[in-house]
Amino acid sequence: MSPIDLTHLAETIDQTLLSPETGLSAGAEWIEQNRSAGFASLCVSPFLVPLAANLLAGTPTAVCSVVGFPLGYATTGAKAAEASELASLGCTEIDMVVNVGALLEGDDEYVTRDIETVVRAVQRESGGSGMVKVILETGRLTESHIVRGCELALSAGADYVKTSTGFGPRGASADDVRIMRAAVGDRAGVKAAGGIRDLAAAIEMLAAGASRIGTSAGLSILAEV
Repeated sequence: MSPIDLTHLAETIDQTLLSPETGLSAGAEWIEQNRSAGFASLCVSPFLVPLAANLLAGTPTAVCSVVGFPLGYATTGAKAAEASELASLGCTEIDMVVNVGALLEGDDEYVTRDIETVVRAVQRESGGSGMVKVILETGRLTESHIVRGCELALSAGADYVKTSTGFGPRGASADDVRIMRAAVGDRAGVKAAGGIRDLAAAIEMLAAGASRIGTSAGLSILAEV
């Protein structure tokens, strides 16, 4: 950024807590610590969504959670059911994992239907206000697969494409983000996630074309500004 406006940095961050070791008590403490920072969303484990929806009520920070996470190979029906339930519990942003195997094999029909079914479930349950971000897990993909994944996500009605789960072979890279931004243009957002732990990394991703940053280090990143 330079020229990126760091005064609005918090609004680009999905502050994330997806550790399997985190229970309700620790989750509540974490949400309270982050609820007033001005983040775009707090992205929490699915079972923490009702708690987050309650504690974030009245704030501009959205509740985000994950579907088909972290491997993406759940059935389409299971993903849609999960997304629908999360939306009914107050989750307004869903980060779903693409079926990586189908994408690698070139099964465009399956990938599109998988995403589209989740998008429809979220829109139906949210009354049209929900958002779906599609995680491509770029560390498992070639450049051509990344581009194709972006194109299929757009055709299926996704709002964002996202680099990584943070549980894959690697996190986000600026090259991934540039490829994704070039593929979607201004038709969708691009979320960079995975391994972004300081201000320099966040700025690099934003400069490459990211419109959201997924990180568990949001507070420490803001402290560097």
